[in-house]
Amino acid sequence: MAIDTGDTTWMLISTGLVMLMTPALGFFEAGLIRSKNSLSVLVQTFSGLAILSALWFILGFTLVFSPSQSGIIGGFDWLFFRDVPVNDSLDYAPTIPGITFASFQMMFAVITPLLITGAFAERLKWSSFFVFIIAWSILVYYPLAHWVWGRGWLADLGVFDFAGGIVIHTSAGLASVAAALVLGRRRNFGPDIMVPHNIPLAVLGASLLWIGWFGFNAGSALASGGLAANTLLVTHIGSATSAIVWLFLSWKRAGKPSTTAVINGAISGLAGVTPAAGFITAQTSFLLGIVLGFASYYGILLIKERLKIDDALDVSSVHGITGIVGSIAIGLVATTIINPAGPNGLLYGNSNQLAVQALGVAIAAVLAFVGTILIMRVIDITIGLKVKSEEEEIGLDITQHAERAYVD
Repeated sequence: MAIDTGDTTWMLISTGLVMLMTPALGFFEAGLIRSKNSLSVLVQTFSGLAILSALWFILGFTLVFSPSQSGIIGGFDWLFFRDVPVNDSLDYAPTIPGITFASFQMMFAVITPLLITGAFAERLKWSSFFVFIIAWSILVYYPLAHWVWGRGWLADLGVFDFAGGIVIHTSAGLASVAAALVLGRRRNFGPDIMVPHNIPLAVLGASLLWIGWFGFNAGSALASGGLAANTLLVTHIGSATSAIVWLFLSWKRAGKPSTTAVINGAISGLAGVTPAAGFITAQTSFLLGIVLGFASYYGILLIKERLKIDDALDVSSVHGITGIVGSIAIGLVATTIINPAGPNGLLYGNSNQLAVQALGVAIAAVLAFVGTILIMRVIDITIGLKVKSEEEEIGLDITQHAERAYVD
């Protein structure tokens, strides 16, 4: 099939939108933590964009998408993007240049490890962060992405994940639980240290994430047209309904509707609709968004308030729980009416897809959870993970970067 100029233009725009999501994530997280640590999160996300882009260029793309080695990992055909076609396509995306497909996938590989920054915010050494994101990408993300998207063994079993509910959100969510458990709680863990210092900055970040997510999901159609259009609508409606659920639940609990609740609800809906976005109707996404809103809201109450796990910015719920729910939803409500290349779910006559999706989620969860614990234990033994208690008290902006976000 020939390269299509319209499809290529759409994918270039989508790639730019997805790249925007990484600094947007930094704004979102920086606004929701204490001012003395806000720069530390921005440094992590912005430097992570550079580090992980280079890693994908050198090694990641070839390990994920070059011809599979027994379904486990790709080969070394495309190290440093060598021989990735510029004027021809790859069979993953036959109407766009291969280099465009590789660049689009780079943005997914960048943001996934950086989602975990929300879990270990305010207490991880920057040197440990540097080692962690590289090791986690190579040992967790690249194999999992190959298994599902690179025609590895999970894809052979029939596991579907349109834009990252298993590969991105389930893996990052379970990694966040593991990271929080290994690192332990922040000093004086409780309501007093959970007060956002700059909610407008967080709203800005959430707004840019919402915009960028259109490229994230609709771009995963890998072509312009009806599937991309439906995916964009599904993404927006799922996010909107989840945001409304959070708004009313926070209103009911605190007596007043909460700004932080509505932005967290929107991100929960975006994350949860992601795996199913290319396989479901807009009407289904409306109902899925409601389920995602309840699941993520009460997931935070369970993980942080009941179990006292200090996932600082609730990545385990906002991304992990929603990613699991959305991925399993494929097994229930996916339909080939929307995407002939996708599956039918249980409600459309395919009783096997639900079990297949559950298996994919379970494998991703185990790999991310166990892999994260092992990586962090090795880092802790060698260079140490957590800043000293007095450094945590002063704040990471000064102790790790010798800078201040705000000067009196």
